[in-house]
Amino acid sequence: MTPEGFVQPVDAEGNPIPLDEEGAPIDPSLAIEVELGRLNVGRAPSSVLDRRAQEVITMLNDATEVTLDAAGRLVLTVDGVAKTIDSPLENLAIYVALMTTGTIPGVDDLPGTEFDHLVDGVFTAADMLSAASFLAAGSDKAGELTTDEVAYINAFLDINIVKIGDVTFSDIDYSSFNYDRSDVYGDITVTVLLQQPDGSWVPTEVNVYEAVFGSADFSGSGSLSAFAQAAEDARAIIEYIHEYALPAVQEN
Repeated sequence: MTPEGFVQPVDAEGNPIPLDEEGAPIDPSLAIEVELGRLNVGRAPSSVLDRRAQEVITMLNDATEVTLDAAGRLVLTVDGVAKTIDSPLENLAIYVALMTTGTIPGVDDLPGTEFDHLVDGVFTAADMLSAASFLAAGSDKAGELTTDEVAYINAFLDINIVKIGDVTFSDIDYSSFNYDRSDVYGDITVTVLLQQPDGSWVPTEVNVYEAVFGSADFSGSGSLSAFAQAAEDARAIIEYIHEYALPAVQEN
């Protein structure tokens, strides 16, 4: 916010853009449009996400096992069949629930103890780390998740809304959030189709940290930008898995 109470936009290099007396950029060409892609669904009536939230609650309560895929999306086993929750709307519904209440309402317990933080009713750093993956699953697979995009979608989804004058924005306390890429993904592997020197494609187990990030580490804490990077990393993994996924086996 500027001293006058306006949201301060920045240019491509991160420099503040001069504003006029009404808070608009003097040179609009310096501003960069934020592409929301399918996250635009966050602007739909709340009933849309509420309906999908009920579907997620039913699946979670019926699950006999809960695990994660390589990107941190929930994988539920129901009636002996494992299925990844990959629906953008369902993942956004979980994201909103965690970021606003620290729990998934309507789910009192999950198999095992690894995911107790999702249903304990307390908003913690563990909730935020999980939520980053759910936000990624709600975004475009091929579109980079930026800090601006995360800030805008939080506002559209009415997460911790604060209003100062005519300006409304989402104010989330990220002070306890920590993200280290190698800690989260260093030991994660996934089996994908990789092209061989002879041109054939062979199912191959790869290390996600090496294959997607080239073993380049990132560490950040206490900020929206660190959270956005965690979400972007999860999105990049989802894109990689989608691009090189094994073909589905059709049963007769």
